[in-house]
Amino acid sequence: METDTVPASTGRDELAPKMLKVRIWRGADEGEFVAYDVPWRENQTVLDVVTEIQRRIEPGLSYRFSCRVGVCGSCAMTVNGKPRWTCRSHVSRVQKDGVIQIEPLRNMPRIKDLVVDMTEFFDKWLKAGGRFIGTATRADPPAAIDPGSRKRKQADAAIECINCGVCYAACDVVQWDRDYLGPAALNRAWSLVNDERHADIKGLIKQATGQGGCNSCHTQGSCMTHCPVGLSPTGSIAGLKKRALLEFFKGD
Repeated sequence: METDTVPASTGRDELAPKMLKVRIWRGADEGEFVAYDVPWRENQTVLDVVTEIQRRIEPGLSYRFSCRVGVCGSCAMTVNGKPRWTCRSHVSRVQKDGVIQIEPLRNMPRIKDLVVDMTEFFDKWLKAGGRFIGTATRADPPAAIDPGSRKRKQADAAIECINCGVCYAACDVVQWDRDYLGPAALNRAWSLVNDERHADIKGLIKQATGQGGCNSCHTQGSCMTHCPVGLSPTGSIAGLKKRALLEFFKGD
């Protein structure tokens, strides 16, 4: 642990912990940043810092978390201006001159402090055709899908999304076009387009290319840059555009 020497006036040769200044958004849409000082510890994550503040300094602080190991995505917040999973963000990598500023994800209504309302995010996921519609029943044998096929590989490239909302928060198009379905929803649509078991691929393409669909994307790539698991919604959206164009020329 990095430490600073306590001033000699204390009369003791003790070491005081190095302190980290954390500025956290308090309130809903209207609110303010409140500063807290916490000890700066080795291998400390941003989620560790928020938890310490809530448990030892500010019990009323609201935030979300669950697994703490980068699986659920519920602890996503904006840290020093960038959306990220706080459980995987080490203080040493994101702090700027000993200061961390934490606020809710962008592009979603703020409920309280670091908690946002993700209703619109999930509604758009469904508007893009994100609900799987199977072609088989429980009585049918499992579908024989070749894991090495082109479609399966394209589906696999998009399927690991856990809907944490980071890409949605990073997207500038979402910010100024509220009809835009967003990268996560369209990424989901692309995975289903390539799923041979899905029963309504044509309907899915129609939904994904309708108002606010893939053609609204400006291919800025912020979603790809910030995705915590390294997915490329930009590539998925490009795939949707190409597939829709092919369907158009085929006259389907």
